[in-house]
Amino acid sequence: MSRSSALLAAGLLLSAFASERATPAPPNILFLLADDLGWRDLGCYGSQFYETPNIDSIASSGARFTQAYAACPVCSPTRASILTGKYPVRLRVTDYISPSGGNQPENWDRNTLLLPAPYLDRMPLEETTLAEALVEGGYETFFAGKWHLGPAGYWPEDQGFGENQGGWEHGGPWGGDSYFSPYGNPNLEDGPPGELLPDRLARETARFVREHRDQPFLAYLSFYSVHTPLMTTPELERKYAAKAGRLGFSGPRWIREQHRDVRQAQDHSVYGGMVESLDDAVGQVLDALDRNGLRERTVVVLMSDNGGLSSSEGSPTSNVPLRGGKGWMYEGGIREPMLVRAPGVTSPGSVIDTPVTSTDFYPTLLELAGLRLRPDQHTDGTSIVPLLRGERLSEPRPLYWHYPHYGNQGGAPSAAIRLGDWKLIRWYEDNAVELYNLATDPAERYDLSGLVPDRAEDLGRQLSGWLDGVDANMPSRNNSHDPGRPSGRLPPDQR
Repeated sequence: MSRSSALLAAGLLLSAFASERATPAPPNILFLLADDLGWRDLGCYGSQFYETPNIDSIASSGARFTQAYAACPVCSPTRASILTGKYPVRLRVTDYISPSGGNQPENWDRNTLLLPAPYLDRMPLEETTLAEALVEGGYETFFAGKWHLGPAGYWPEDQGFGENQGGWEHGGPWGGDSYFSPYGNPNLEDGPPGELLPDRLARETARFVREHRDQPFLAYLSFYSVHTPLMTTPELERKYAAKAGRLGFSGPRWIREQHRDVRQAQDHSVYGGMVESLDDAVGQVLDALDRNGLRERTVVVLMSDNGGLSSSEGSPTSNVPLRGGKGWMYEGGIREPMLVRAPGVTSPGSVIDTPVTSTDFYPTLLELAGLRLRPDQHTDGTSIVPLLRGERLSEPRPLYWHYPHYGNQGGAPSAAIRLGDWKLIRWYEDNAVELYNLATDPAERYDLSGLVPDRAEDLGRQLSGWLDGVDANMPSRNNSHDPGRPSGRLPPDQR
């Protein structure tokens, strides 16, 4: 080989080596999932009562979504939608998973017009979860907190997560001393007596971040907070009781929705303490990213699994100006806080108004990780990376919901479609529909189905076509229903 040829070959090798060295490493992913956190339960979403500086910092350094949705008004289905990229109805996981099976139709003992639809009480192992897809792409994976997607054999370690701290079949911290150690959780060792659960989960997540700082990882911190039981420290309860007294509240504290009273004020001192503890825990993990030099190499996501609890079990929060809350098909039950910080992609402090939903995380995170998309798996998800960059999606798309169950919070079997500014709700008890323009009426106070029947009919056709296409599991008539006793929704003349 001539001297010039040798030099050329050496130069090409050095160039290839430099190019390989210059290829950026895949970003880490920190996914923060809150339980029952309402759309307005954060300072960055307008709360004057709750204090959330750490979570608010994600909004100020990343993107805040104003019209982000959970795929269901209760927890397990939304959690499955995030991990599979599919609407819950495709998985048949359409209600919260009850280990006792008490919400299955064969065990139903409530006086309702309909029997709830049968549903699957576990996320199918046949699904390629987001965690499994990332493992195939070279990621280490970690799960901490609430799982609630099936019994033993269907836990995080069976669905792509290399480590599981606290995830099992139950939907709340029901063992031991609940939010304080001892936890009574088979997948979480007890800490010192009185240790606070969100603090412990944050420390486990921070440890994982530190131990895996030199390799791409998915750290999925799925809080039990702020689900019932309502518990906080005495110090925080006193703090928020005093704050509620200082702020006062001049409006009506409750309004009636069907058979339920719905809270209108954010002034519950115990819940205020729970939100602050959640925020403190988020701060611990964000600090771990900073201490390990990972801030600019980590995508951070925060989301809630359904709306805030406003109509039962202590009714600790208010979703005003949105209507309803957890368990309801109104905006208060499905519209969620959602924050994304993707270094090099999102602009600090950006606000995104385009409607998105929880199925969108799967393709979005794969694209941010530089991995191939899986449209056969994330059938219902759309990558929202263009939105994160400040661009638009190609065209408005319909978003769908199907909840063929009675929520513990007062909601009734229903389905919904949103397209553009319009949202149609169909109630399965009587096939009545309600139509709202969310641009002018986000509180859903003015049913326009009688004023613009063509719009209602068109959206109804699209919703029916989608339900047929996914072979939706449906409720059935309850032959034990006693019409003389209150049940489900009020009849039309009493609404």
